[in-house]
Amino acid sequence: MKNIILIGMPGAGKSTAGVLLAKSLAFDFTDTDLIIQKQQGKPLQQIIDKIGIEGFLKNEELALLSVDCNDTVIATGGSAVFSERGMEHLKQSGICVYIRVPEAELTRRLTNIKTRGIACKKGETVAEIMAQREPYYEKYADITVDCDSITAEELTERIINSAQNLL
Repeated sequence: MKNIILIGMPGAGKSTAGVLLAKSLAFDFTDTDLIIQKQQGKPLQQIIDKIGIEGFLKNEELALLSVDCNDTVIATGGSAVFSERGMEHLKQSGICVYIRVPEAELTRRLTNIKTRGIACKKGETVAEIMAQREPYYEKYADITVDCDSITAEELTERIINSAQNLL
């Protein structure tokens, strides 16, 4: 079996759907944001506030490169795609699923954009963050699953249906 790597914007549902997906497939689950928090001993926003976006992205790359597993659903942070080395490392052991969510839905979900721990410049909008990241999500995705006003369970089902030929 292979790993399933979930990529997409903050608020796309990578962690929520990832847990459900892991249960459905009898896979393990790991969240690279939690790896960073454990390594640094503090929440993402505090890490970004302390060492800046560039420092955070370096820590994120180290977390991605530390992942060594099989039969695991891996939820990445929204900015993981900025690390070419990290993404190539993950893709060697699995398929990459881009969970694509419309901007309006993300804006609705991301009510805590200033405190959530998103690697972005102060004052950047969801649209601006999406514009920077979407080309990278598309570059690394083996599969793209649209997530528009559906439940986490429905998203999980869509991912399984889209990925089963590649697993």
